Amino acid sequence: MQKQDTDKDTDTMRALQGLEDSRSSVRLRAALAVGTTPDPRFIGKLIERCASEPEFYVREMLTWALTRHSPSMTVPELLHEVRSERAQARSQALHTLSKIGDRQAWPAITRALLSDADEEVARSAWRAGVVLVPEGEEPELAAVLATQLGRGERETQLSLSRALIALGEVMLPTLRPAMTDVDPRVRAHAIATERLLRDPDAGFEFAIEEAKRVVALGRTSQEG
Repeated sequence: MQKQDTDKDTDTMRALQGLEDSRSSVRLRAALAVGTTPDPRFIGKLIERCASEPEFYVREMLTWALTRHSPSMTVPELLHEVRSERAQARSQALHTLSKIGDRQAWPAITRALLSDADEEVARSAWRAGVVLVPEGEEPELAAVLATQLGRGERETQLSLSRALIALGEVMLPTLRPAMTDVDPRVRAHAIATERLLRDPDAGFEFAIEEAKRVVALGRTSQEG
């Protein structure tokens, strides 16, 4: 038994060192190993690594490894991390919370995070908000999300549209005023989102280009 404990401690140390290796392939294997055999001793290191890991696919494996641990142990640590001054720390913590799906994390999805100046943080907050929002609070979330219409480039706008659409028709009362907003970017984004809700197969590129034409002509889909 003692030898098994020693072997386990050796494996733990090896995995922890692997997470810090300069080679991304080694970090990936270490994260996989940690997720395969969860150990509470890894949680702090996994979260710490999420905040600095440069490779997307390694970050995804780190997130997966965290989801393999007990939410009662990971969620409190992640809630602390969403208040970090480091944008990547906030973004990855939100992303991981959305994957865990524990609705006790909902109060952490603040207006400040949903409108974070860093687009990756904001997008992660939008996705987490849609997953974690309690039943009945969707309209309030939609109202905050609608304040972000027109923000960023295509990728960011598509993320917001997807989040709003995931809330379903409950978001329409918030979306419709934006379809006549004074800002043409807001109007186009709102119109495109409404069209995607009605026709999910249309594709965002088509919807946004059509919406721009509608805005240029000075009318909304509600006006024909």
